Amino acid sequence: MISPLAYIHDKAKIANNVHIEPFTMIHDNVEIGEGTWIGSNVTIFPGAKIGKNSKIFPGAVIAAIPQDLKFHGEESTVEIGDNTTIRECVTISRGTVDKRTTKVGNNCLLMAYVHIAHDCIVGNNVIIANSVQVAGHVSIDDWAIIGGSSAVHQFVKIGMHSMISGGSLVRKDVPPFTKAAREPLSYAGVNSLGLRRRGYSSEVISQIQEVYRYLFLNSLNNTRALEEIEINLPATKERDEIVNFIRSSERGVMKGYIS
Repeated sequence: MISPLAYIHDKAKIANNVHIEPFTMIHDNVEIGEGTWIGSNVTIFPGAKIGKNSKIFPGAVIAAIPQDLKFHGEESTVEIGDNTTIRECVTISRGTVDKRTTKVGNNCLLMAYVHIAHDCIVGNNVIIANSVQVAGHVSIDDWAIIGGSSAVHQFVKIGMHSMISGGSLVRKDVPPFTKAAREPLSYAGVNSLGLRRRGYSSEVISQIQEVYRYLFLNSLNNTRALEEIEINLPATKERDEIVNFIRSSERGVMKGYIS
């Protein structure tokens, strides 16, 4: 299952049933879980920890040192979960002294030419389309989808079940359950179709839409909108997820609806 034409450091930890194609290089201090497939011409540097049944396609570079001037050789990692697919020429950088790790969760799809910079935390079931460039310290929550050729500014947070249009410049935080589009990036509605596909009821989706009416459609500033939401709308897991996300935002959230 491991080609004799691949270079595997003798201290790399390779589990059973791992398939490694020719001309791939796997360095010291690398761990690869059972059933993972690694294509040709992949480079995996020290500090990579890759889960079970993942697929890494040709040309990918995992755990290279970060492109960050504050990095001074400290030990750090890249951690990739189970059942995640990393397509051609994806690059994922190690962490810096900030978090000392870059993480990609389970069941993710990173399409060709995606870049995930240092200290990013990517949740589970995330889809990042071709040529998306994610700067350092970005957080992407579960089930988010980022359209192709988008660029995500450093320290941005992208909420769960959100969907960002292709070609977007993501400079502000994107709250959970939303669709984001236009330039500058703005609220384009609730991601209703995605939520239905994941089992959310029409009642819950309506409750989420009502929260965003206060935030983005009623001409209220965020502080006043959050107060009105907590007074007038019943507490639910989804309502509180949105409220807590807005309150904890450090960069500020994207704009409201633009006609």
